[in-house]
Amino acid sequence: MTYEFTAIQAAEIPRAAAAEFQHIVDVYAGETNKTISVWRSFAESDVDFRPHARSSSVRQILEHQLLSERRFFAEFLDSPEPPPGEVLPADRSPLAFAARMEQLATPRLTYLASRDAPWWLSDGKFFDVQRSRIWIFWRRVLHSAHHRTQLTVYLRLLDKSVPATYGPTADVTWSGADPTLTLDAAGRK
Repeated sequence: MTYEFTAIQAAEIPRAAAAEFQHIVDVYAGETNKTISVWRSFAESDVDFRPHARSSSVRQILEHQLLSERRFFAEFLDSPEPPPGEVLPADRSPLAFAARMEQLATPRLTYLASRDAPWWLSDGKFFDVQRSRIWIFWRRVLHSAHHRTQLTVYLRLLDKSVPATYGPTADVTWSGADPTLTLDAAGRK
């Protein structure tokens, strides 16, 4: 796939202590890159946009993502994290939020890579229940994807280009991109 911007390069992704869990480290890096690409698509003039009075603004979603991810990694995966008061960037522009996401994610990659198989498969606290840490991790990925999707809808409503995340978009495509839009494409093996 072809992406216009990649914050965390493949060469920067650490190797997992347990090779069978390398996908966890790779997925977190990839999802972080996708989130940063979406955030970078907003202008400073967009941060107060909300499609409905009961919807969160762009800025509120960016703040929530950084704060909730900090809490999530610290509380549920026991990752060393900065104090909450140091999580949000001083400059509240989309580019500053994107840079802060990269700064916070990079040490998490090293932490995730250092975990062994028994750690991933053992239970940890998740709010008021116990779940395997691998389950907890995937819950974070889904939560982040949810908010990233909200913001891609906001981009469309603002008549801005939507960056490629899991493949081409109506705005971004490349040679070899083959979205499954037909029965013929769906039937390929």
